[in-house]
Amino acid sequence: MTTTLSQPEAGVHPGQTSPHPGQTSPHPGQPSPHPGLAIGPIQVASPVVLAPMAGITNTAYRRLCREYGAGLYVSEMITSRALVERTPESMRLITHHESETTRSIQLYGVEPKTVAEAVTMLVAEDRADHIDLNFGCPVPKVTRKGGGSALPWKLGLFRDIVEGAVKAAGDIPLTIKMRKGIDDDHLTYLEAGKAAEGAGVASIALHARTAADFYSGQADWSAIETLKNAITGVPVLGNGDIWSAADALRMVDETGCDGVVVGRGCLGRPWLFGDLAAAFRGEERKAEPTLGEVAQAFRRHAELLIEFYEGDEARACRDMRKHVAWYFKGYPVGGDVRASLAASSSVAEIDDLLGTMDWTQAYPGIDAEGPRGRAGSPKRPSLPDRWLESRELDEAFREELAAAELHHSGG
Repeated sequence: MTTTLSQPEAGVHPGQTSPHPGQTSPHPGQPSPHPGLAIGPIQVASPVVLAPMAGITNTAYRRLCREYGAGLYVSEMITSRALVERTPESMRLITHHESETTRSIQLYGVEPKTVAEAVTMLVAEDRADHIDLNFGCPVPKVTRKGGGSALPWKLGLFRDIVEGAVKAAGDIPLTIKMRKGIDDDHLTYLEAGKAAEGAGVASIALHARTAADFYSGQADWSAIETLKNAITGVPVLGNGDIWSAADALRMVDETGCDGVVVGRGCLGRPWLFGDLAAAFRGEERKAEPTLGEVAQAFRRHAELLIEFYEGDEARACRDMRKHVAWYFKGYPVGGDVRASLAASSSVAEIDDLLGTMDWTQAYPGIDAEGPRGRAGSPKRPSLPDRWLESRELDEAFREELAAAELHHSGG
């Protein structure tokens, strides 16, 4: 069964009206409704988490996704040092819209004291209802300094960071997201997962790739199952290669994980969260938006970005450039129109360009589905000299680690 895509009322193209939400009911062949996800005291009706993605999961995109479906929507990664120093950009990134009833923030850090200070600040100033720590970033600029997905190799440092953050968080649930390890010969996820559970985290998310994998190849879902079997006290969430609601159900079925974390699969497809919510309710539903419905979502996204950037229309339109290919993947939109959308500097220009499209064009099927975003290729991780010689942290590296606190992809 397919459904008419439910569109937000705001952001409708002039002269057009929003289609009504599709009404669906449980299908006899579908699984029973999922009980949802508990992250500490937070109850999430749909066991779905929006993965933190730098430059993507800002307030605007989180709000857009929430308009289509239920879940936990996490901020883009914020550097703990910048937050402690209260830089204007970090303070803006931790600001939530009043509609975001569960304020979820992801922090990145490599120094226990600084991470604890950032968590303390968020709690003391009532800026978050949930805090996540990132240990999954595979970007060379981070890993070559020992940060991101390289950090759990130094298990003592990892434990110090997590224990300090959990203590600072108090009653606020603190979770972690990590990768399998540095490469297949240096896996860290089981030891790190057990250490995190022992430290009192509220859940553990595993991107089933190593740093060496980057985003290439196929995620190793068997690692999620292995982690789930080893961790019995808190929920385990799976991440990697969820391009559809069917993928999410299959991951839960194959691995036994308690929920899923969705990253690249939702790029240009905020309605995926509606599909996911329906699937976990036991309903058969799949959004197959017309070109007009996609255009409306694109326009709505731009509007929300203008609000996020406090009225700076030009900046919002620049931000939309990277989304053009994702939204219109598979649709009959010419390269000249795509290029013009990417060069737009105002909503008026966007409206004019969207108006040139045939909004009645049907969903193109598989051409609009599947992987999106750059996968990259396997690569040898960049690491500090002699990093792999010991699981303990050489004191000489502590100053170098501070340089790893950069703003990069959430992993």
